[in-house]
Amino acid sequence: MPVAELAPAKINLALHVTGQRPDGYHLIESIVTFADIGDHLTFSLADEDRLSLSGPFAPAITGGPDNLVARARDGLRGLLQARGVEAPAVAIHLEKNLPVASGIGGGSADAAATLRGLLRLWSAGSISIDEIEALALSIGADVPMCMAGRPLIASGIGEKLSPLTGMPRFTMVLGNPLRGVSTPEVFSRLASRQNTGLVLNDPRNWMSILNASRNDLERAASDLVPEIGELCELLRSRGAVLTRMSGSGATCFGIFDSRRSADHAASMLQAERPDWYFASTETIAGS
Repeated sequence: MPVAELAPAKINLALHVTGQRPDGYHLIESIVTFADIGDHLTFSLADEDRLSLSGPFAPAITGGPDNLVARARDGLRGLLQARGVEAPAVAIHLEKNLPVASGIGGGSADAAATLRGLLRLWSAGSISIDEIEALALSIGADVPMCMAGRPLIASGIGEKLSPLTGMPRFTMVLGNPLRGVSTPEVFSRLASRQNTGLVLNDPRNWMSILNASRNDLERAASDLVPEIGELCELLRSRGAVLTRMSGSGATCFGIFDSRRSADHAASMLQAERPDWYFASTETIAGS
């Protein structure tokens, strides 16, 4: 039977850049959660490996060997074959619903969903959690947190994960001006790489925590894509109680008081800016 996986949008509710390693990787502390929307992947056994694409943002990517889905497939197969475990050819279909290079973990989420799906399809119980986590990190710094798929604090270069069991759901609108942002270029424009870390001063009041935090990449990304500031202002004008950029951009989120108000805001914003991406969503709660 085919296996299906959702690759949910990753939302950086806060992202503090706290240092830089000698190898160039930046150190972060980030509050991460996941939305109930995302890309969809299906996996089925086949006579040869295939990666097919559909969805509104499929034209922006290719199905070649550099696709993170293909890299995850090939990496997991290598681990299995090294143990003499069969990893037969697989047909993968990726429905690309999230904007590309948008700061919500699209490619990383797809890679994580591929690892989860193929572990099920190939019945790969012989691979340890440590090996899977190492493989995920080798594909990309965001892939381990996308593998976790739950509210957490990510630190280090993104590989150190601490679950947030008390985080509530957030109703929000995601918006993107459909301009891709280069993560390395955003980091290269940082005014400071030595900033204060997160302070979880009152875990019973998450809005207070979020209001006291920030995204240290937002100003640098806004220099590259001025529409980020306009997007946040549009979200505020439609009733968002908090707006911020996610990841390295250009996707921004606005937190709303109710799903009804978020749905209405997303509809109005899409009508106002039909050339941009808007979607209402609800994040998952920590458990």
